[in-house]
Amino acid sequence: MKIGIVILNWNGVDLLKTYLPSVVEHSKDHVIYLADNASIDASIKWTQSTYPEVKIIAMDENRGYAGGYNVALKSVKEEVVCLLNSDVAVTAGWCDVIANRFHTDSSLAACQPKILDHKRKDYFEYAGAAGGFLDRYAYPYCRGRVFDTVEKDLGQYNDSINLHWASGACLFLRLSSYKEVDGLDEDYFAHQEEIDLCWRLRHAGYTVSYEPESVVYHLGGGTLATLNPRKTFYNFRNSLYNIFKNERSSFWVWILIVRMVLDGVTAFKFLIEFKLAHFMAVLKAHFHFYLMLRSLFKKRKTVGQMVNNNNAQNSQLSVVYQYFIKGDKQYSNNFK
Repeated sequence: MKIGIVILNWNGVDLLKTYLPSVVEHSKDHVIYLADNASIDASIKWTQSTYPEVKIIAMDENRGYAGGYNVALKSVKEEVVCLLNSDVAVTAGWCDVIANRFHTDSSLAACQPKILDHKRKDYFEYAGAAGGFLDRYAYPYCRGRVFDTVEKDLGQYNDSINLHWASGACLFLRLSSYKEVDGLDEDYFAHQEEIDLCWRLRHAGYTVSYEPESVVYHLGGGTLATLNPRKTFYNFRNSLYNIFKNERSSFWVWILIVRMVLDGVTAFKFLIEFKLAHFMAVLKAHFHFYLMLRSLFKKRKTVGQMVNNNNAQNSQLSVVYQYFIKGDKQYSNNFK
């Protein structure tokens, strides 16, 4: 089975020079695409001259992660695709083992590899680590990373398991399933759109999984730095989107209210730490959420029509309580 490897790029020629060589070297049986989000640097020219086998999908504007991939995937014919960040180095066989998973399991709609840190190769990487989960208030956490605590890879997560969400840094998808649930939500623009997509795939009865035999190394922060207030804005706003659209329990409104209160606590913490840009980013996130309520009601109704089982239940623990009150900093400590 050939996989369509789609690398989304925006003015990232330096990242391409560093990371694309490993993708080309270790993906010879698959098809590589560069989906360019209207870059004004030499990304396309360099790729065409250096790796003419890479297919170019050029877009006329920067559509972000969700919009960029939604447009790009219209030009991809392979049954299984990999949405790959431009700052990811891959290893031998990284695609083949996951291609076999999709070939043998028709219920599998999304999968991620083991994601390690390119700067500290024996540690998991923040954005995905060994697979993602959601707590009762839709806080994302991973095997190998809870909030800002990242674990060393000691082989403790070398089992293949089902997840709540797979990382958008290296996200394998069955294209037919992706289309069935209407793809990525372009209102997210950036951050947590893969969580929303995987939640909808689980609502539709599909599974999301982790494959430890596939290993990649992610630089992280290649597009938007961790401490950038824009990232704070997108993460807080899009978490509220996720709950409103996808939480199907009878007390979903209560879950949303508690999450908003917890956001307020975080905003206050930013304020007393004099991180005024981040404080304003949280306020702006909530304001944008209120402005989108009419649209979100329509999307919630659409998601409700997809639900055909209870496959989309999240964890009932509170990761905030476990981490900040109990002091459990690692997934292996009572996060299962």
